[in-house]
Amino acid sequence: MDNDVKDNNLAVLESIVKILKDNELSEIEYETENLKIEVVAMQPIQNTTIVSSNNSGLPNTKTIQSSSNNDPIEVKQDLSKHPGAVISPMVGTCYLAPEPGAKKFVEIGDTVKKGQPLLIIEAMKVMNYIRAKNDGKVINILVEDSQPVEYGQLLLVIE
Repeated sequence: MDNDVKDNNLAVLESIVKILKDNELSEIEYETENLKIEVVAMQPIQNTTIVSSNNSGLPNTKTIQSSSNNDPIEVKQDLSKHPGAVISPMVGTCYLAPEPGAKKFVEIGDTVKKGQPLLIIEAMKVMNYIRAKNDGKVINILVEDSQPVEYGQLLLVIE
């Protein structure tokens, strides 16, 4: 993700937090074609600043901190609508490497080329290679090796 997009997303998030604070709201949702942000607070937000990105362990979550009570507030981004979203075309078991113990096909931050293998989904004893549809950079991997996956599940995101 380039710095302009990050700066714009940060500005959007700061605006949302300001709206929550100014209107003493506890929940707000913002959605565009490529971005969905949902903020839910247990109590109205006051003097809130963004303190961390992805410290919850969830790949598509940011956490912001309210200075009034220090309770974290989760902000969820729906990456499934991202233009570089790689969605599972089937139910099966996901493998991030060609064989056990081998190097993974891709890691976060890797640059990939159209047609490059990203992962394998095993379905009914058949190994199905999931390949990059476009050139780009892997910005998020949302599955773990040997994890069962569902049809339509978001697997990874390429920017």
